[in-house]
Amino acid sequence: MPIYHGGHLRHGRCSEPGRLYSITVVTAGRKALFHDFFLGRILVHELHQVEELRLARTLCWVVMPDHLHWLLELGELELSGLLQRVKSRSAKALNQRLGRSGAVWQAGFHDHCLRGDEDVQAVARYIVANPLRAGLVERLSDYPLWDAIWL
Repeated sequence: MPIYHGGHLRHGRCSEPGRLYSITVVTAGRKALFHDFFLGRILVHELHQVEELRLARTLCWVVMPDHLHWLLELGELELSGLLQRVKSRSAKALNQRLGRSGAVWQAGFHDHCLRGDEDVQAVARYIVANPLRAGLVERLSDYPLWDAIWL
């Protein structure tokens, strides 16, 4: 899984509008901020903003206690710019809510550009099933911080 450092694409990687990407971003120090449902909803709001601005089309997401998994179709903004926007805007809102300052996210992110032969719905099912595999819930319907376009 490629890693992006400092908001720039690694050598040999490209960012293509219209391509599907599976993204993972992790909180600084793997702090479990999103055990708090309301903090998780702040992050979800930023994902919705990206959708409203047509910077990306979200296929599914799940907010885990210390990270985000997001399956998206990239719009015209470069992938690193999109993630920089989501991370910086959510960090500002989260810090404001917590009455603090400082890093919210680890630098960089992991991504996987889906190939044409990959089953998109299978990837989405894998992403949203993360709370089940992590033992956070016994049924996905009991986990509040996920969504998929196929519902």
